[in-house]
Amino acid sequence: MEKETALLEAVLFLEADPLDNGSLCRISGLSKETVEAAIADLEEKYAREDSGLELSRIGGGIMISPKKEYWEQLKERYGKKNESRLSRAALETLTIIAYRQPVTRAEIKAIRGIESDNMIRLLLEKFLIKEAGKKDVPGKPVQYKTTPEFLKAFRMNSIAELPKLNENELDKFELEGER
Repeated sequence: MEKETALLEAVLFLEADPLDNGSLCRISGLSKETVEAAIADLEEKYAREDSGLELSRIGGGIMISPKKEYWEQLKERYGKKNESRLSRAALETLTIIAYRQPVTRAEIKAIRGIESDNMIRLLLEKFLIKEAGKKDVPGKPVQYKTTPEFLKAFRMNSIAELPKLNENELDKFELEGER
């Protein structure tokens, strides 16, 4: 099992994006059971204090990443510095989309109180959001939702890992007539 675990570790090291078990089986040529056992071995290996790495579950896949406790110290040098920095307006827009998804431009404007077309365009270019179909109302406006790239950027396995909002914070995301 040592060689299989080492092979899986090498695959995860070489891949830039999280991989699901099916992809790991295809790439490595290992069975599902062997991949699951190797992942368990790697989790055990990386759980030790003498390891600076961990297996992160992001968007339904797995990847090797620095332990969260070290990432704060390392992200300035190794993170996508300027590329991933978002303005306050972009972060506000992204937050609304993340908590309200799927959401239309008009709904974002109603919550923010200002047009967000440029912010939506920027978030689409960065692949943090995508179109999620059209709302079944007159005019059929486009709805937006977050992407797997959003989950990867914020190191989440699913949108359910967003911080829970208290009552005051929830009020900020409500539209008129929802109260």
